Amino acid sequence: MAASERIVGESRAHRSGVNLVLWAILILFVLTAPAYIYPVFAMQLLCFALFACAFNLLLGFTGLLSFGHAAFFGAAAYVTGHVIKIWGLPPVAGIFVGTAVAAALGYVIGSLAIRRQGIYFAMITLALAQIIYFLGLQLPFTGGENGLQGIPRGHLFGIFDLDRPLVMYYFVAAIFMIGFLIIYRTIHSPFGQVLKSIRENEARALSLGYNVTRFKLIAFIISAALSGLAGATKSVVFQFASLTDLHWQTSGEVILMTLLGGLGTIFGPVVGAVTVVSLQHELSSLGSWVQVVIGAIFIVCVLVFRRGIIGELARLLKTSSM
Repeated sequence: MAASERIVGESRAHRSGVNLVLWAILILFVLTAPAYIYPVFAMQLLCFALFACAFNLLLGFTGLLSFGHAAFFGAAAYVTGHVIKIWGLPPVAGIFVGTAVAAALGYVIGSLAIRRQGIYFAMITLALAQIIYFLGLQLPFTGGENGLQGIPRGHLFGIFDLDRPLVMYYFVAAIFMIGFLIIYRTIHSPFGQVLKSIRENEARALSLGYNVTRFKLIAFIISAALSGLAGATKSVVFQFASLTDLHWQTSGEVILMTLLGGLGTIFGPVVGAVTVVSLQHELSSLGSWVQVVIGAIFIVCVLVFRRGIIGELARLLKTSSM
């Protein structure tokens, strides 16, 4: 008994140590990124990292594959840009409104989609996302194919000028850390444990008395809201919202980021997002061949690292807390 307790204690200490190291690396990267990365590019990394983490909450910890998460990302971008540019709201209020719209949209789409499972769920999310894309193309305030341009950054709380790159970066970094902490807390809460049980065996969770439909809907809304938060922040960073944010390819990219980093891991989507966005940036000179090269790299990584980068690292370190 004493030996087994000692082994369990050592295992917990090992997991805690690995977690602390990963947290230290993440915080160090967030704090020092502008010193060696162009600030706008660093902000792009953080926006897509938050987007990937939000998607991972749904797929990695609930087991629901959505092909329509670009709808939340892009809708929040457009709404945020509109209320800041036309209504004159400050950036924090604009991002909040965009996130709220994404959450409401998540409730509507989630209520319809979770009635089905598997590929049918994925196809419903894709179909509804295509409707949002069509609205983004046709509605008068979106700017059509030209997108919504000239979104002002304004001042944070009327004091800090967000047109200054470093000020804007640390504003985005604060949003990313808040979103990441929300996801981390959700995963490690009793609610998160129920989500994991639904992912592993939905019938068993249902037999234990859990309202599976309600839990899946809440997870879908949280994921949609945080995806919207990422999209709203990105629209302020780049000062425009485009149809690319609503396109199904954006949904595919976030799936790629999640799988490449490590599905069902906490830090994996961050690594995946940084990897994919960095590859797109470095290989941009190849033009349309960028997607071919990234696709080939993805195939190689899936064959070599089936659990993703962080997933394989967790296996080597024999810990599941990453």
